[in-house]
Amino acid sequence: MYIEIVTPDTELYAGEISLVQLPGTEGSFELMNLHAPIVATLKKGKIKVVDGSNNTKFFDVNGGVVEMNKNKVIVLAE
Repeated sequence: MYIEIVTPDTELYAGEISLVQLPGTEGSFELMNLHAPIVATLKKGKIKVVDGSNNTKFFDVNGGVVEMNKNKVIVLAE
C-alpha cells in the first residue's frame, strides 16, 4: 500500500509500505495492505511505518487525521 504523511509545513514521508501503526484518539491501531476504508482522528504520539524491506521508521505527531481508501493512506499530521 502507499502512504503520505504530511504536515502544514512539509511532507514527512511518502512511499510503499507494508504496515503503519497510528496513535488513534480511541487507542493505537494498525493498517495493513487492503484494509477497509477508514477515517480516524489521531492524538499526540508516534507513527510507526514498516516498508516492504522491513525497515522501520518513526514519526512524532501532535495529532491529526488519517484516511485509508483504495489501498492509499493519507495522514494529515500536526
